[in-house]
Amino acid sequence: MHTSFPFPPRLRSTGRLALAALGGLVLAWGAAPAAAQGKLEAQYEASLAGIPVGRGAWNIDIQDDVFSAAASGGTTGILKSFAGGSGTGASQGRVVNGALVATAYHASTTTSKKTEEIHITLDKGNVKEFGIVPEPPVDADRIVVTDAHRRGVFDPMTASLVRVPGNGEVLSPEACHGSASVFDGRMRYELKLDFKRMETVKAEKGYKGPVVVCALYFVPVAGYIPDRPVIKYLAAQRNIEIALAPVAGTRILVPFWLKVPTPLGPAMLEATSFITTAQPPRVAKTQ
Repeated sequence: MHTSFPFPPRLRSTGRLALAALGGLVLAWGAAPAAAQGKLEAQYEASLAGIPVGRGAWNIDIQDDVFSAAASGGTTGILKSFAGGSGTGASQGRVVNGALVATAYHASTTTSKKTEEIHITLDKGNVKEFGIVPEPPVDADRIVVTDAHRRGVFDPMTASLVRVPGNGEVLSPEACHGSASVFDGRMRYELKLDFKRMETVKAEKGYKGPVVVCALYFVPVAGYIPDRPVIKYLAAQRNIEIALAPVAGTRILVPFWLKVPTPLGPAMLEATSFITTAQPPRVAKTQ
């Protein structure tokens, strides 16, 4: 499974696979206009059973009419010596009546064995064209992704931006309501949220304040091999949690931390630096 969040890609054990797979499984829904501008510059650390295994960066820029998001990450520490890897991901698109409408997504992962590139072109939530290089071999056990599966979807990067509808409080239980359809170039899946609680967090640098904590459920739909242990494990999990923090000046929340229980101990992705700033609206030029 491909990931786009700043995270070590394609790690080997069930616990590491769970950690890597969930890196990209973050969410986007809500259709109310968001009409605002803001930026986020964040650094994350990934750990397994308290041992650091990866680091990554995530930059998001939301303007009146366009947006972009880009992430990069790689393995660190002892893990790098036997399962080294790195990856990048990026999405860009338009802001239409407050909605983030992606037009392009690209991701690349590199391990000791190979490099893989994925690209997706979208039009109003429908996949126009996509590809994986090198082209993966056909596997008869993989559930086929149909054209219908590639309509009304988010790419993984845009799917990591959670918009909160309405004009009320952004950090509220309502942020954890809904579901999202995601296509990552290989697999189609659903992500569902449920409100759990409110908490307060403090990054080593930047954000200090409330987050909304949601339960996160992963539902595979197509493009996966049913017998794969990591798919079975993630689909059966009912204890995955994600904490969402605001991008200043917007009604958009992004993951501050993600916790996944594994047989090897808790897998954790957490922001160490979370610097977010509101941007003043651009003023139209006049003669």
